[in-house]
Amino acid sequence: MITAIVLIHAARGKIPDVAQELLELPEVAEVYSVAGDFDLVAMLRVREYDAMAEAVPGKLQRLSGVEKTTTLMAFQCYSRHDLEALFSVGIDETEETVEASG
Repeated sequence: MITAIVLIHAARGKIPDVAQELLELPEVAEVYSVAGDFDLVAMLRVREYDAMAEAVPGKLQRLSGVEKTTTLMAFQCYSRHDLEALFSVGIDETEETVEASG
């Protein structure tokens, strides 16, 4: 799965409308309104890079109210869930050994 984070400047007063329009695009998994230099952050997920090329300039940037975008292509995902699974390997065995000997 290919993920892109798209930072969006929306027209004044159009943030809720743009967010709803973004959610109608099948490539858009989530949309966040944010504080700071951008108005919205959209998380896009597709199976192929060609689909991302169609989604961002072809669909997302053409939505009414989208003034400017900055796209960040993700290389790798790190999440708390993945790290917990990695570090929990062998914990059950250790607990069972302690319980059996105790």
